[in-house]
Amino acid sequence: CFHSSSLSGEMSPHVETAAIETELLRDYRFGQQQLIEIWGHACAIAITKAFPLTSLGKKQPTVLVVCGPDQNGSIGLVCARHLRIFEYEPTIYYPKRTPHTIQQDFTVQCEKMDIPFLSYLPTEVQLINDAYNLVIDAILGPETDHTDVKEPYAGILVTLKQVKIPIVSLDIPSGWDVDQVTSDGINPDVLISLMAPKRCATSFTGKHYLAGRFLPYDIQKKYDLNLPEYPGIDCVIEL
Repeated sequence: CFHSSSLSGEMSPHVETAAIETELLRDYRFGQQQLIEIWGHACAIAITKAFPLTSLGKKQPTVLVVCGPDQNGSIGLVCARHLRIFEYEPTIYYPKRTPHTIQQDFTVQCEKMDIPFLSYLPTEVQLINDAYNLVIDAILGPETDHTDVKEPYAGILVTLKQVKIPIVSLDIPSGWDVDQVTSDGINPDVLISLMAPKRCATSFTGKHYLAGRFLPYDIQKKYDLNLPEYPGIDCVIEL
């Protein structure tokens, strides 16, 4: 796996990716909204590679995108909007909307694309299995404390652990410790790592993509990221 090595010393990959993000925002003058847009777009492209429209079993190319309260949820909103443009039919479940302008902007963008928002998530798992081809887990990112998952997210994880359709997790599977695998979390079929795989991804056995080909070379070098070569002009690579 491609998590960084020599320069990190005792730093965990999460501290590292947080440090990289801070540097991108502060020194490289990227905007928060810009980063989320890059990641969400790249996640949508990874999903089209893992689940092409022609491969979906149901008549309609329906996808359920479950969004959490923090940055991971915003990435999910952007991902849903791009999937809509790629002619999938996303539905969003976004139970706790935050007052942050960025999240509100991303929400309005989805609403203006006529993407439906669910008012509740059915606890009857069969309803989810019947209605959608796959679920996108954009609930809890590396920024969330996995030991203290509050409602409604704890209940959502219980429901999603029972679904039979494929799950795609953005950056880390919800409920996992960023540094090691925990049995409490979701067990996705596909993982899309952002910037660089987190340490917990080393034991992930499903289909694994790395997304977001934009890191300045100096940052790649400084953090010894040792990223793989992306094919051609792709912004996504299967690891």
